[in-house]
Amino acid sequence: MTQTPTAQTPAPGQARAQFTVPAKHPMVTVLGSGDALLRVIETAFPAADIHVRGNEVSAAGDATEVALIQRLFDEMMLVLRTGQPMTEDAVERSIAMLRASESGEGDGPETPAEVLTQNILSSRGRTIRPKTLNQKRYVDAIDRHTVVFGIGPAGTGKTYLAMAKAVQALQSKQVNRIILTRPAVEAGERLGFLPGTLYEKIDPYLRPLYDALHDMLDPDSIPRLMAAGTIEVAPLAYMRGRTLNDAFIILDEAQNTSAEQMKMFLTRLGFDSKIVVTGDVTQVDLPNGTKSGLRQVQDILDGVEDVHFSRLTSQDVVRHKLVGRIVDAYEKYDSRDSHKRK
Repeated sequence: MTQTPTAQTPAPGQARAQFTVPAKHPMVTVLGSGDALLRVIETAFPAADIHVRGNEVSAAGDATEVALIQRLFDEMMLVLRTGQPMTEDAVERSIAMLRASESGEGDGPETPAEVLTQNILSSRGRTIRPKTLNQKRYVDAIDRHTVVFGIGPAGTGKTYLAMAKAVQALQSKQVNRIILTRPAVEAGERLGFLPGTLYEKIDPYLRPLYDALHDMLDPDSIPRLMAAGTIEVAPLAYMRGRTLNDAFIILDEAQNTSAEQMKMFLTRLGFDSKIVVTGDVTQVDLPNGTKSGLRQVQDILDGVEDVHFSRLTSQDVVRHKLVGRIVDAYEKYDSRDSHKRK
């Protein structure tokens, strides 16, 4: 996409830009079905005048805003060039990244196109990729570090992206097996009162991990891989006393580990293995008086070489938009409540 000069001279502080969309990209891919993407852009830049004629897009208004609009269309074209479609969500996230970069809040060189086109895993006709800058940095940290903590609210992709990296590592033979574990703390001592075998009792607590696996692997292959020990899904208590070599190990819902359990888990690390720990420190289900191992470990391992903490926020929620607003509302309520108690 190129900017072309116009005959009209804008007023001081104002600017005008015109972009030509290459003929190989149908305008519907740029503007969206029913101009849905264009409406997102117009809503984000209400003071700018954006017009479309044929394959020409023009923008006029504040110089800073026009420059951002030009960057946005450039980024969109880079994404479309890879064959990946643009969505309303992707446009909104691109605008947010560009605004953060413009205001100096962005703390890295990554561009929206780099974030939105990074493929982790292609499976069953779709591609799993990060959708936000923090998600991209989380995925990159998993590549670079042996132990990574993904900490953030529900819906930010902490576990899902870690699972995708685990499957990628297994398929590329970086590891020989995947080990997925969660504390069954919600059941506590009540496991003994539930009907069925121990496997049937713990299965509901591990079900989210199975669901993610079914998204990423041929469902028919999963029982075979589990029977061979290539994939193991087990409660945290099963990790005690083991050394895990050549494995990609994920501890999910880590906010529900005690300090002792967290230490036990982390010291299972063997040679040529990688650990990813995920959790949300605002949703601790431990009994009163029990300190969360995930909260404590941030102080204990802060600054330790080859250990990385990736923090995701409500801005990284990739579920329904309302989930991000709910997370923000709870954070505000908790903040007000803590001030009242003081």
